[in-house]
Amino acid sequence: MKINLKQFEVWFVTGSQHLYGPETLKAVAQHSQEIAKALNAAPAIPVKVVFKPVMVSPDAITELCQQANNAAKCIGLVTWCHTFSPSKMWINGLKQLRKPICHLHTQYNRDLPWATIDMDFMNMNQAAHGDREHGFIMSRMRLNRKVVVGFWQEEATQEKIGAWTRAAAAWADWQGGKFVRFGDNMREVAVTEGDKVSAQMKFGFSVNTHGVGDLVQVVNAVSEKEVDALCKTYEGAYEMTADLKKGGKRHKSVREAARIELGILQFLTAGGYKGYTDTFEDLHGLAQLPGVGSQRMMAAGYGFGGEGDWKTAALVRAMKVMASGLEGGTSFMEDYTYHLQPGNKLVLGAHMLEICPSIADGKVSLQVHPLGIGGKADPARLVFNTPAGAAVNASLMDFGNRFRLLISEVDCITPEHSMPKLPVAQAVWQCRPSFEDACAAWIYAGGAHHTGFSQAVTTEMLEDFGAIAGLEVVVIDADTKLRQFKQELAWNDAAYGLKGGWAA
Repeated sequence: MKINLKQFEVWFVTGSQHLYGPETLKAVAQHSQEIAKALNAAPAIPVKVVFKPVMVSPDAITELCQQANNAAKCIGLVTWCHTFSPSKMWINGLKQLRKPICHLHTQYNRDLPWATIDMDFMNMNQAAHGDREHGFIMSRMRLNRKVVVGFWQEEATQEKIGAWTRAAAAWADWQGGKFVRFGDNMREVAVTEGDKVSAQMKFGFSVNTHGVGDLVQVVNAVSEKEVDALCKTYEGAYEMTADLKKGGKRHKSVREAARIELGILQFLTAGGYKGYTDTFEDLHGLAQLPGVGSQRMMAAGYGFGGEGDWKTAALVRAMKVMASGLEGGTSFMEDYTYHLQPGNKLVLGAHMLEICPSIADGKVSLQVHPLGIGGKADPARLVFNTPAGAAVNASLMDFGNRFRLLISEVDCITPEHSMPKLPVAQAVWQCRPSFEDACAAWIYAGGAHHTGFSQAVTTEMLEDFGAIAGLEVVVIDADTKLRQFKQELAWNDAAYGLKGGWAA
């Protein structure tokens, strides 16, 4: 499932008005085209930037917003007011607009022409107060949007727009998306539950369950020739001991894993699904828990969640879209266990099997080991370490009357010691601002144990995504103060009408 962000486009829309006359409006259009062309060529912006005519009337603005709603490739608008643009003109169009907005507050010229500046120049270059008028109406209408301030040729400005376009692309990818659960949630677990109807109404994707037997039928129909070819791919891509290769005494385990992977891929492809979940409590008819198959499905761009965690599967898919074309990987993850040495407290992130090899550092080995849960045959899995570097963990939770997106910034490290007896992929990280405060904040916020982990996606992208999706967004980073963080959670509860009791 290749993710190509160039299939998407954002429309560059400039606001002005008839008052300035045709010559000024002609210059405004020329300047806007130049800016749109530069943004389209900017390496930091992964989607197409398309210039649209300068908006000077309520009817034109309304028509443009309606066109944007119906344009499949359009994932949002970048708006800018070169001159003054009376904001009442925008009300009807913005009321109807269903696509995300990025408000670029910039100016065509970088420097003031100190020796020659006159009122003609002033009338032409009015973004300093034109964008304030534009900003007022969106605030008055309580519209979520991203505001980017800076000169349009600066890399920092382009990077902020690029982050927003990645978030907008992920949002577009969710619209009409489908996720399948093979079996139900892990029994008696709270955080992986959630209201799928509310999620579909809010996020645009659907989640439905298929019995594992439906998957088993597809798995059992996979041909031996297909299994042979995938096993050959495994041997060429990963380190494997001789007994796991063709002719080896444990090769059967690898073949069963390959058969399951092929069955999952065929099921997802036939159903048009963008991600899935499974659970070790419901494996009837499968020889082993899908390990290497789930890992490789994520590497191909699919979302995944263990134990029926459909919210994390959808979040991982969204993060895969945001990360497309960037260095660093993205994976399903779980905070698994701790190292509590004074002055060197660490988190070991892993899962039973299903960590995406896009986050692998160096060699990846395919191994087969017993799994002390689920009661099935020894599953095949990919084993590797994660490279050092900054990363984010993100969690999506259902709080009854709203969904909360919790983001935690961490720093992966190279472990000081090898872990030869740990037969799973893993990542080791330090927490920001500290182990104690980060973990306490996560628990106060009700963060799940499952996350989307990425060394490519940034906090800014996730915050932009949360704003587009209308999520409550809470961030744990180097600046987090636990007292203030707890107050923020309390304020958020009040803002969402939760004071006095949880919503049903």
